[in-house]
Parts: sequence; C-alpha cells; structure tokens
Amino acid sequence: MNRLKPTIADVARVAGVSPATASRVINNAPGASEPLRTRVHAAVTELGYQPNETARALATGRQHAVDLIAVTYGPGIGWLGTHPYFSRVLAGMMPVLEGVNAQLRLHAIRPETAAETIDGIAANTTLGAVLADITPSLATRFYSRCRRTVSMVPTASSVPAMQADNIGGAYTAVNQLHQLGRRRIAAINGPALNPCAIDRRTGYLRAVRNLGLTEVSADGGFHREGGNHAAKQLLEQYPDIDAMFIACDLMAAGAVQAITACGRRVPDDVSIIGFDDSIAAVCTNPPLTTMRLPVEDMAAAATRLLLQGNPTPGHRQRFPVDLVIRDSTRH
Repeated sequence: MNRLKPTIADVARVAGVSPATASRVINNAPGASEPLRTRVHAAVTELGYQPNETARALATGRQHAVDLIAVTYGPGIGWLGTHPYFSRVLAGMMPVLEGVNAQLRLHAIRPETAAETIDGIAANTTLGAVLADITPSLATRFYSRCRRTVSMVPTASSVPAMQADNIGGAYTAVNQLHQLGRRRIAAINGPALNPCAIDRRTGYLRAVRNLGLTEVSADGGFHREGGNHAAKQLLEQYPDIDAMFIACDLMAAGAVQAITACGRRVPDDVSIIGFDDSIAAVCTNPPLTTMRLPVEDMAAAATRLLLQGNPTPGHRQRFPVDLVIRDSTRH
C-alpha cells in the first residue's frame, strides 16, 4: 500500500470492494448499496484518501474549473485585463490546464463587496482557486470555506502559497543603486495591505538602514498614475534625489515620465530600478533595470498543485528574484 499517498486501489482493498465500486461511491454515482458505501467512506477516512479532482472530472465527464481571484482597484475588469502582472498569471496557468478538461474562470472582485463575493466563489469551486492578489484577511476567509486554494503570495500562515524573495529583491535593488554611487535613494511603494508591497518596503528599509542612508518614500498604488504622482511629489520635496527603487514596473514607467517632464534625465540625474520585469520594463524609455519576478512559473506551479488535490496547509514553494540590468541604471 502507498503509505505516502493512498490511491483508490488502496481504498478498495481496505473496504473489501472492487476499485470500480470504490470509484462509484467516491463520485456519488449509483450502483452501490448503502452498506458498501459505508465501508468505502470508512476506508477513505482511515487512509486519509484525497481524490484527484482532475481524474474525477475526466471520469465523470463533468466540466471542472480552476478559479483565479483578484481584487481590482481600477474601473472594472478592464483594469485587470490590461495589467501586466495578471496577464502573466494567466499566461502561466493556461498551458497547465490544456488537456485536463478544465476551464479557467476569472473573478475580478471589488474591495467593497469582496467578502460576500468570495463566499459565493468558494461555495462553487471545483478543482480549486488561485488567489492572485487579495489581502491576508480575505485569503483566510476564503481558505476557511475552500481548502483547494493556493495564493500567489504568502498571506496567512495556513494558506498554501507561492513565495518569491521580495525582501531580498528589494534589498538587492537598493544595494545596486548604492554601488553605482547613489546616496539619496527614494522608494515608491505599493498598496499598504498588499503582501508583496509590504515585503518590498521591508527590503528597502533594511537596505537603507544597513547602508546608513535616510528613508525617503511615497506610495504609488501599483499603477502608472500613482508612480507618476509619487515621483513628482518626491522630487518637489527632495530635489537632491539621485535614485529611485520603485516597487513595480508600471509605477516606474510613470516615474520616468515625471522625471523627464521636470527636465531631469534617466539615468544621468536619477537612476531607477523597478520590480517584476513585465512588458512595461522594456517599453519604457529608457528600458528599466528591474528585479525579475518569475510570475509565469509561479502561476504554473500553483495550478499544478491544485490539480494534484488538496494542497497541504502552510505549503510554500519558493522562487528567486533576479536583477536584470538595462539602461535606466547605465550611464
């Protein structure tokens, strides 16, 4: 018997029935008496058997789905569809779902109705849900209602998650700017409750303190307009800024526009390092030096974990964050 992960054959053996009968009972199909059902359910409990949801969908002909959930802060779902991060999440998930009889359902939920909305999604989840961008409290709420859940970022300790080295990435970025001779390094941060933004802010603070620098920062909300506004605000308050660490590439694109609009040059006057290595990084003029976040790999890993069954509580799969040097830090 497979002690690590019991199979339906193990359940059948313990219950004293055929694998076909065990399968009918587990899938709640007709053709098994009540005593047989009782024996099979007892074997499932004894072994801790968890059915492979993908196999069940294929066997029963039912169309199952993986739900992708994100809280949107812009005007409707259009904001979600055009955001580089979420496009990369979709690009990572879709190839994994090909050929497994599973749909991908996208849920863009509003902050003001998020709690009620995720309750409804949890009640109808089949293969499971990937939490792309929700707060720890919402992740905990969803997980309490649906254990077939993986978050793209660590939230509550019990919720299975992918984990990128956001703290280390931010620290590396600031250290790189310092090695270039920059001494007035500002930060433009993401949303206060976003786990990735929190970690990137932590990495920035740790770096400037270790380097003996002064913290200078503003919030940009993880969108281009916020980065533009924050950069203008920082340059007005601290005209001696000579570098910026910006917690996502979209904000960095807005910051480049603000810097050049006030007559300064990137990187000659202000060097910039972003975060993500999204399409925004290579479309900016100059192209952005950035910390590469392997979003597609993380989304694919999250999807594969769901297809294997209920993820282990507290599961973490870790991913590195790498420096990609481009013209926004070159002279």
